[in-house]
Amino acid sequence: MRTDTEIERDVKAELRWSPDFDETDIAVKVNGGVVALTGFVRNLYERFQAETSAKRVAGVAGVANDVQVRVPLGDGRADPEIAREAVAAIKTTLPIASEHIKVLVDEGRVTLEGKVEWQYQREGAENAMRRLKGIRSIENVIQIAPRVSATDIERQIAQAFRRNAEVDARSITVDARGGEVTLRGKVRSWTEREEAQRTAWSAPGVTRVANEIAVAPQG
Repeated sequence: MRTDTEIERDVKAELRWSPDFDETDIAVKVNGGVVALTGFVRNLYERFQAETSAKRVAGVAGVANDVQVRVPLGDGRADPEIAREAVAAIKTTLPIASEHIKVLVDEGRVTLEGKVEWQYQREGAENAMRRLKGIRSIENVIQIAPRVSATDIERQIAQAFRRNAEVDARSITVDARGGEVTLRGKVRSWTEREEAQRTAWSAPGVTRVANEIAVAPQG
């Protein structure tokens, strides 16, 4: 079992290693394997990459990302300009589903609304926002309209786990109620836990994933 001191050291090293952001304004604290990130970055993409970097470190059981976005002088933009660019980015990323997605912007804070059929479309709309300048935060309230039964959802997720070399299907149970899925069990790392969640979200008709999988590192 790795100590909090070891995890904190490696998270800081991983942040320094990443070329996607300047880590000098980010502070790291670890308690019980849970990493708390605080400080400031220039845009949402850097905030997301800092969190992703922390999750790669062995022994991390969770990440609380409290890093704030401070838009540099000169990068501030009017809401209508942000909205136009956001709509264009979604149309490029999701040419069909974009017709069912609305973008609202208030003082640089973006809200995504509408309905789509797949989780990857919901995520795609949010990911399309991360590199746009001037955005301070994103609230994604896009809903997923399920078209399959709970039994089909459970079966498809279980089959996907068995195909996935990064997930030990024997250690995870799947319970679907309508489009809401609950994952339980134990895995070896935070990365495996996230992969299980990502796999569950990939099933058609899933509207929510409650990830109750525990991380129990070996050794």
